[in-house]
Amino acid sequence: MRLDHLVFAAGPDGLAATADRLSKILGEDFTDGGVHPRFGTRNRILPLTEGTYLELVEVLDHPASDKAPFGQAVRARSELGGGWMGWVVSVDDIAPLETRLGRESVKGNRHRPDGIELLWKQLGVKGLQSDPQLPFFVQWQSDASLHPSSGATGKISLASLEIAGDPARVTEWLGAPVEQPLEDVKVEWVAPNGTPGIVAAQFQTAAGLVRL
Repeated sequence: MRLDHLVFAAGPDGLAATADRLSKILGEDFTDGGVHPRFGTRNRILPLTEGTYLELVEVLDHPASDKAPFGQAVRARSELGGGWMGWVVSVDDIAPLETRLGRESVKGNRHRPDGIELLWKQLGVKGLQSDPQLPFFVQWQSDASLHPSSGATGKISLASLEIAGDPARVTEWLGAPVEQPLEDVKVEWVAPNGTPGIVAAQFQTAAGLVRL
């Protein structure tokens, strides 16, 4: 169990404009990740060190986005102005989580612009919708060499997270200490003043520490 990536929803100005804005702040360009046909969304990717990455995502005008929880979650966050949507934990086997949480995982896929299809299973987006401090889970089925963190320049790393929420609640959800997937990241837990979830993330960049 480890931190896989962070999800940031595009604002009203759309995916491209959000990517351009964050690229200028962080000092590196996002790459076109392609479309999630099952979820009615598309993304752009910024690989980070330590096998993690930052995902920018926007909802498409597609029937799948109205039905899939992930598409619903992206739409809801974008309609609030965009920003941090959640964090994602990678596991080697999602089956034990299905049993413990009493839910079935769903298949995910993404068609990259170069024609390569990425495959995974994910679980827990409905938990994120009801309580945004909770991560959702992913089990990658594609070869590790295709993980979205591949191609990282090594110049940008996730330094810290500020999460409004209760670490005990997240530990209960994970079925393991919350420190386990976040062992390489400094985390500050703050009492929610409104909606729980990621308040900010700090990145170590070539130009110094950047807070988003």
